[in-house]
Amino acid sequence: MNSIFHRTSIRTYVDQAVEPEKITQILKAAMAAPSAGNQQPWEFYVVTDKATIEKLSRTSPYAGCAAAAPVIIVPCCRKEARFPENVIMDLSAASENILLEVDALGLGAVWLGIAPLEERMEAVSQVLSIPETLIPFCLIPIGYPQQVKPQQDRYDESRVHFI
Repeated sequence: MNSIFHRTSIRTYVDQAVEPEKITQILKAAMAAPSAGNQQPWEFYVVTDKATIEKLSRTSPYAGCAAAAPVIIVPCCRKEARFPENVIMDLSAASENILLEVDALGLGAVWLGIAPLEERMEAVSQVLSIPETLIPFCLIPIGYPQQVKPQQDRYDESRVHFI
């Protein structure tokens, strides 16, 4: 599990496509995430079309870095879920699995929040023609990183409470 202590947010990528087998491996990792009652409320849009990537990069004021990514994965949750109160946790676990697998494969990525901001969710839905039965959760631009930077040590003993 070195990826937990190695992964960083990567926002710049070299001009190189991500191999389809790596994308499949990343999606397998996403779908291996735990979910409430094993409901697996996720669906994933994989975007490699440059014009669509450019449009997605304008759906949030923080998504500009996505324009140069060779691929963007957009995790979405189904509105109809057995445990709707848990879909945010389920999608968060799947998204974290994506980030960890990306790192393990020598790629870089960044999590760009979309939900729960209605204007961003609507913008992404329009760009991808996402049906009303799905809610876009985040954008995850992925590619070969231009540079690798060390992860900060975020451990803070003052936030740990033993009882």
